[in-house]
Amino acid sequence: MNYQILVLVLLYEVALIGGVGAFLAWRQSHSATAKDEFALAGRSLPVSAVATTMALTVLGSVHILGVFEMTWFLGASAAWFGIAHVVLLTVVCIGTGVWVRRLGVTTVPEILERMYGTGMRLMVTSVMAGMMFGAMTLEGQGLGILFSAMTDWEIKTGAIVGGFLGISYVIFAGMKEVGWLNVVNAIIMYIALVTAVIYIGFALPDQGYESVAEFYRNADEAHMLSLWGTPEIIVTFAIATTIAVVFSQATNQMLLQVAMAAKDETVIRKSLWIAAPVNGMFAVFAVILGLAAKSQAQFNVLGPKVATPEMLVQLLPPWLSGLLLASFIAVILSTFAMVALASATLFSRDIYRALFHPNASEKQVTLVTRSCIVILGVASIGVAAYLPPILAAVNWLLAWLVPVFWLVLYGLFWKSDKRVGIATVSLAWFLNMIWSFTSLPAALGMKDINNAYVTLVVTVLVLTIGNLFVEGQPGLFRAKAADTEPALGA
Repeated sequence: MNYQILVLVLLYEVALIGGVGAFLAWRQSHSATAKDEFALAGRSLPVSAVATTMALTVLGSVHILGVFEMTWFLGASAAWFGIAHVVLLTVVCIGTGVWVRRLGVTTVPEILERMYGTGMRLMVTSVMAGMMFGAMTLEGQGLGILFSAMTDWEIKTGAIVGGFLGISYVIFAGMKEVGWLNVVNAIIMYIALVTAVIYIGFALPDQGYESVAEFYRNADEAHMLSLWGTPEIIVTFAIATTIAVVFSQATNQMLLQVAMAAKDETVIRKSLWIAAPVNGMFAVFAVILGLAAKSQAQFNVLGPKVATPEMLVQLLPPWLSGLLLASFIAVILSTFAMVALASATLFSRDIYRALFHPNASEKQVTLVTRSCIVILGVASIGVAAYLPPILAAVNWLLAWLVPVFWLVLYGLFWKSDKRVGIATVSLAWFLNMIWSFTSLPAALGMKDINNAYVTLVVTVLVLTIGNLFVEGQPGLFRAKAADTEPALGA
């Protein structure tokens, strides 16, 4: 066990989380508590906190360990995962994030209730919460893998330690704690990451990164060095991933809750110029490290899940590998914490308050939210060590929320009808299950067609045709006063 690195990582996480969390909790206890203080930071977050939290919320295990795994099979084309998230953050910062802030809602299902009724709110709350629970288990797996790489622990042991830190990342002061921790972690992560990529170039044998390129050329895998890979990769991965990421995450509670917490709409628009590069560039560095690890025999034999973390531990000096792994863990903790907070907010607002206690005080809602964070965190860690590969799981998870984007878009700018909405999500979700758990795709000769393609086509067809044949109610923004411009990011 590498105690030196482990101690450095734990000291970093405990000192930062404990210090920032305790300070913010103390400030809240000595000041008047604003409405939605825990879940939405009193809707007061500035550009720095909003931008970094948006960037890190969708930069977790899938971006770090998932991209390492993707690179093993896809090569440099895995960077399309980062490009997809740049498109996503653009849509959120000039579109969906601005819309939810303008509407003044606390949850995404709250918008859907206005358009499609209470039944739709409950359906989407249930599915969105389930999808986010799945995402939490992926983050727990990532934490377990990183701790395993620096110790002789089993993945499940590392997941338990990581889960405790993840709950601490948000439990003290909620959204405000996550936001300010992310500002610090984003800065440290990029300092460590850039330094590590440079150092690895000198630590590799022969000619450094040139020898990595030579490895793939000699193996007749030169396409692994190109962003464009092969036509098959572009169709089945690059385009499919962009569709899945943008149309599922652009209306996901865990990302839009950050926008809801922004001081105003201008903050959200300005955040694009920080959030997009902070998130997008990470995949580039992850691909470089993944390609290097696979090219080295001693790490290649370890397989795609742990080869790159092991390379970082073995080739970097202890202080640098410790700092880098600590920042990686902090990024995953950020996603874990934000997903936990978003899931708990859905329960406390859309179930507890909406159905059972409409007159509940802010203090009572916050207590329920905190309790849910702990329960969800413990439960997700309980299954984290028994998951399939990260890439295999994420495709199925993302496809669930594709219909929600279009329900919101049509309901804001065209029209909405409860019957059409329920028919749309029911059919899309049913086909997502069929596509993952039956032999139908293979029987149709479409086994390489991503789930997101299926849910996208079904959603757009059913919603469009349904709206053409029913009267429905006019879109929320169409029905508003003339000073509300029905345009993206108005």
